[in-house]
Amino acid sequence: MITLTESAATKVRQLIDQEGEENLALRVAVRPGGCSGFAYEMFFDTDISSDDVASEFDGVKVVVDPASAQLLSGAELDYKDGLEKSGFEITNPNAQKTCGCGQSFS
Repeated sequence: MITLTESAATKVRQLIDQEGEENLALRVAVRPGGCSGFAYEMFFDTDISSDDVASEFDGVKVVVDPASAQLLSGAELDYKDGLEKSGFEITNPNAQKTCGCGQSFS
């Protein structure tokens, strides 16, 4: 299961607050595609299945489908807000190869 850093959880909480719907969860998924084989996908979701893997980080509910959970085991979602780099970034120990943009892996 993927974990969130404090910075990522804070940013996700801010985005959920802006949406104005407290029942939103952050869904993180891995889909076939991208230039390296798999691509990360993140979006807010209220449709949580009974077989989803769910965790909570600083008040932010995170859900992952079972197939994606295997590929995200030990991964970490971070948020950076700086001059050189800004946005969400996933560090995944299961990725043997990543593309230059960091959005896909194999």
